[in-house]
Amino acid sequence: MPENQKKCFMKPAVFLDRDGTINEQMGYINHLSRFKMFPEAVSAIQRLNKAGIPVIVVTNQSGLARGYFPESLLDEVHKCMRRQLAENGAHVDGIYICPHHPEAKEEKYRENCDCRKPQNGLFLKAANDLQIDLSKSYVVGDRWSDLKAAARCKAKGILVLTGYGKGDYEFIGPNQEIQPHYVAENLQDAVSFILDDLANRGIN
Repeated sequence: MPENQKKCFMKPAVFLDRDGTINEQMGYINHLSRFKMFPEAVSAIQRLNKAGIPVIVVTNQSGLARGYFPESLLDEVHKCMRRQLAENGAHVDGIYICPHHPEAKEEKYRENCDCRKPQNGLFLKAANDLQIDLSKSYVVGDRWSDLKAAARCKAKGILVLTGYGKGDYEFIGPNQEIQPHYVAENLQDAVSFILDDLANRGIN
């Protein structure tokens, strides 16, 4: 299929940070018991599912690189997240993880990669895998690194005030060139903005 025709079939998506956006910010989640989803997160994701909008989790997990927990725990956490969503009729369409850090304990994770937010490597991979139009998409997170990644993708960045959001908004945000398209109280508020914005843009 020619590139211009392929572009017509590409769709918007909502990219979600994990810690502080979907679940409580606990620092490093080094045990399954520390994974606590926000009460509103499941219904927020369910609303996007019903609207037919792909939901993709993009998360930095340098705790893996630092040796704070094994890869098996990361898999266990994401199985738990998918299970809790499925029990309530919701799902995510993909989970993309950056396990790298320049000071990683394990050599296989020790690199300056293009996938650790605020870089956009994971977003580009997801867009290619799922035929996503990044310029029509949204990135939701509680850190300025999420907003910077959104800008690199030409997507709309939304800051949630959960997790690190309030602190980033008050102490980091005023000195930043890149600003959020919207500041949301939580993921539910962010989804309301997204659905309204898509309708106003005539995108479905």
